[in-house]
Amino acid sequence: MSESKHETLGLNHDQLLNMYKMMLTARKIDERMWLLNRAGKIPFVVSCQGQEAAQVGAAMALDAEKDYLLPYYRDVGMVLHFGMTVKDLMLAGFAKAEDPNSGGRQMPNHFGSKKHRIVTGSSPVTTQVPHAVGIALAGRIKNDPFVCLTSFGEGSSNQGDFHEAANFAGVHRLPVIFFCENNQYAISVPVDRQIACERVSDRAHAYGMHGETVDGNDPLVVYEAVKKAADRAREGGGPALIETMSYRLTPHSSDDDDRSYRERDEVDDAKKKDGIITFADYLKEHGLLADAEEKDIHERIQKTVDEATEAAESAAYAEAETTLDHVYYE
Repeated sequence: MSESKHETLGLNHDQLLNMYKMMLTARKIDERMWLLNRAGKIPFVVSCQGQEAAQVGAAMALDAEKDYLLPYYRDVGMVLHFGMTVKDLMLAGFAKAEDPNSGGRQMPNHFGSKKHRIVTGSSPVTTQVPHAVGIALAGRIKNDPFVCLTSFGEGSSNQGDFHEAANFAGVHRLPVIFFCENNQYAISVPVDRQIACERVSDRAHAYGMHGETVDGNDPLVVYEAVKKAADRAREGGGPALIETMSYRLTPHSSDDDDRSYRERDEVDDAKKKDGIITFADYLKEHGLLADAEEKDIHERIQKTVDEATEAAESAAYAEAETTLDHVYYE
């Protein structure tokens, strides 16, 4: 009897369940954020729905105690694995003083945590990509063998920041994983109007690095690709461009109406391939998840989200007198 995919990768039962729980937690946080936004309680949502499998598969392939993460604004699954909590993310959503990302000073999903090696991003897309290359260069100079993973959407792969960073990383053989989460749309622009090549990963060859495109709805396939890229980078093999193919199940953000540029049938078809559903099916097929356990996991995660929401909503806002803190030197 041949080994199953997870056995080939050396992943055990607990690791697989943690993978599923992380994906599901990211989804439930996102669903709650939409409800809070529509209730007028938080200002903005930029969604991770449809990309959790790629995010968690990638993050679990890294060393969360040593490696650096430079995520983009959808990467709830990644930052959860690297150590941020549900409450941390809710505090950011409500822009409260205790928000560990920025003390309520940035929009939701502008992740940042020094102790967890999550490097803060900004609203202009792709700026995190050259920052990742700079951090990897610093690690090279200091002989510190960590890997940097920076993630971005396929729209960002058309920005100059991406191309300059990829070129520099390729020339200097830096330990960077360029992780492109291709969700088919850059706001309203479909991927066939963004790139002329077949895949974003086709660009890897031009920069002298490994490139591949994998199924972003399968966390095990993503885990394998990122693990190999990380191992290769630690051994001096240089950077890699990993592209995951998934689908953005929601509008671009809470300020977007995707009905103006895509048909409902297209979205409904994509939901059938949702990684959270298909990965749960995989676990059940291999006797790793029973229906009763699945129900219990859902209930426990929902309780955690409920408690985090309540705590964040009742937390204090920053004092007005602190508005200029971290702006001017004191």
